[in-house]
Amino acid sequence: MTGEARVTTDRRLNRRTLIALAVGGALFADRAAAKVVLGDDGNYAQDWYLDSFLDLTEDAEAAKAKGKRFAVQWGMRGCPACKRLHTTYFADPKIESFVREKFEIVHLDTFGSREVKDIDGAALGEKALAAKRAVRTTPTIQFFASEGGLTTEVARMPGLLGQEDFLAMFRFVDEGAYARSSFEQWLKAREAGCPLAPSEPYLFTGDCGSNR
Repeated sequence: MTGEARVTTDRRLNRRTLIALAVGGALFADRAAAKVVLGDDGNYAQDWYLDSFLDLTEDAEAAKAKGKRFAVQWGMRGCPACKRLHTTYFADPKIESFVREKFEIVHLDTFGSREVKDIDGAALGEKALAAKRAVRTTPTIQFFASEGGLTTEVARMPGLLGQEDFLAMFRFVDEGAYARSSFEQWLKAREAGCPLAPSEPYLFTGDCGSNR
């Protein structure tokens, strides 16, 4: 390689390196900008949570249009587990990046008074909605799917799971595995390294070959 060719190649490499660093820096800055928000109501949330008009069907359909899943996270003032969810769980880049990329989440307060339009079209306050949907612990995360104009709850996380299982629950919903398996069955199969059929009901019996 001549000296002139080497200089040209070095310039190209340096340019590519600078571009890569610029893109990587922008992505890092975007992630670094995410932070825990403590609202005036005493509830913790993430600043990337959905800024919603509180029409749950509309939010679920909008999430689907963006290729994401939709979830509602219930919290309350003074809830230690809620604080841990936001200051510890979502501080884990592996959890935060997956959930943020794959889900749109709305935060509701089990004792709140904001009016919410439920998936059945009824409009009621947060506290009344929590009672109606039997939300008895915080944090509770409800997962919804919108199909054929109908929005339904497809899975629920009542309380705070361990961090690995917490992330696994989001993967379970993202994969649509709720349509053919319970979370517990799916988790056992996953831990055993057994693949799930894409569309058949699934029951894990401890032997990959005998599952149906």
